[in-house]
Amino acid sequence: MCVEATVNGTSVQYVLSSTQTVGWMGMGFGNQMSNSPMIIMWSNSDGTITVSQREASGHSMPQVVSNPDRVATLAESASTTSGSETRFAFTVDANGDTSESVIYAFGRTNPGSSSMSANIQQHIDDGTLQLNLAGTLSATSTGSASSPGSTSGTTPSSDSLSIPLQPYQRMIIAHAILCVVGFLFFLPFGSLLARYVRTFTPKWYTGHWISQFAISGPLIVVGFALGVQSVTSSESLHLDDDHKQWGVAIFVLYWVQCALGAFIHWVKPKRSTGRPLQNYFHAVFGLFIIALAFYQVRTGYKTEWPNTTGRGDIAKGADIIWYIWVVAVPLLYLAGLAFLRKQYRQEAAAKGRTNHLQYEFDMSDVQHRYHN
Repeated sequence: MCVEATVNGTSVQYVLSSTQTVGWMGMGFGNQMSNSPMIIMWSNSDGTITVSQREASGHSMPQVVSNPDRVATLAESASTTSGSETRFAFTVDANGDTSESVIYAFGRTNPGSSSMSANIQQHIDDGTLQLNLAGTLSATSTGSASSPGSTSGTTPSSDSLSIPLQPYQRMIIAHAILCVVGFLFFLPFGSLLARYVRTFTPKWYTGHWISQFAISGPLIVVGFALGVQSVTSSESLHLDDDHKQWGVAIFVLYWVQCALGAFIHWVKPKRSTGRPLQNYFHAVFGLFIIALAFYQVRTGYKTEWPNTTGRGDIAKGADIIWYIWVVAVPLLYLAGLAFLRKQYRQEAAAKGRTNHLQYEFDMSDVQHRYHN
């Protein structure tokens, strides 16, 4: 990829060119991705060229800026999308600088939309350069000319190029794995264990709390911490979208549910004519958290990952697994409701024995006082 700059009085014309297969090309004013004004360009099927001005808060997909300080205007006469070389040209107002720090990026995948806000996949090549805008061009120059400070970078020619994961992206993957295992495997497992096993052995609670707290807890805490750290490492904003906001909410709700479960187990009502209301709430609240977790995981791999990293959609297999699991878990739980009547009978019998023992204790106390 080559970046050329030509000063024409009060404006500067920039040309982004490449002899490779172009998805999109872009450049920005600055020496790092964070908060640098960017101009990203790509061709459309109707022959037009989209000029999208964006900024990014970190190493994430840049977002459209509706009112940029320097408005870029497509230079159609200097642009071409046919032949052996693709050229995207635009002009902006000159700012009087004689030297310009520039970042550039090259992507192979076309956004597939003429919308300025279309999602773009991560670049396969990027870099920084310094343009000398005080240089002069020879009057006899022919063809395309570049300023003396122009710098070019060539993208790799392999179509099977694999883009290495950046450190923050590895954190996102670890965050996703731990949270999926914690929220969508061990939490449902603990709920199903309580639903199926409690009528056969009183030890069901041991397996329930181990699954729901002892195993899920560390997985969820570490997964949540990695999610927060990945946002920090990518220099992105915290809590700026639904996935991040719901992530914090579900994390808090999980610990509320754990506290409620401990309260129900250790604090028993002295006298009760039926099943305590908090027991029902605990069960329903747990199912609600699992439902939210399904939603959260889906937005994570369908929206958050491509928008944050620009690496495109997750493989279709993730969708298949999610659909199977989101159907299987409710069906398994509904099937377990067949044991509910047996559970109620056992609880009523246990309550009757407890009341009978309490009655005998009370009567013996009365008799003891009478004889005294």
